[in-house]
Amino acid sequence: MTDLHPNVARVVAAAEAAGLSIEPVRFADGAKTASDAAAAIGVDVGQIVKSLIFAVDGEVVLAFVSGRNQLDESKLAAAAGGARCRRVDADVVRTATGFPIGGVPPFGHATKLRAFVDGDLLAYGEVWASAGTWHDVFAIAPDDLVRVGGGEITDLKR
Repeated sequence: MTDLHPNVARVVAAAEAAGLSIEPVRFADGAKTASDAAAAIGVDVGQIVKSLIFAVDGEVVLAFVSGRNQLDESKLAAAAGGARCRRVDADVVRTATGFPIGGVPPFGHATKLRAFVDGDLLAYGEVWASAGTWHDVFAIAPDDLVRVGGGEITDLKR
């Protein structure tokens, strides 16, 4: 793959550095929602990994949530050992990860973030995550998502 967007190339390189080979797939129309992504790929919406960035007591953290679920912010705060969880703006997301909202992959970030994984993702043999843009995704085994993404499995759903 020689025509990769720089963001996608960074995700592929991060995967390779962790001993994982991924194959990004590009969708010209993009996929801004989990439902859009599932329809484009042809999988269950639960197989879509939403990579969400929040601040827990000021610490920027990452939550990998099944596309079927909504994040319970109080559960994320508790998992991170904090009291207050809040959304962050697009500038914080880009500074912390190096990627835009809607294109945040599970790894390859600009800074090391603690990550928390929705246990429902483990019910699937394969899940799909952003590869660094709204248009690029890749398949990954849930165990590899946890391992390479550095995630802690916990209940995050509302």
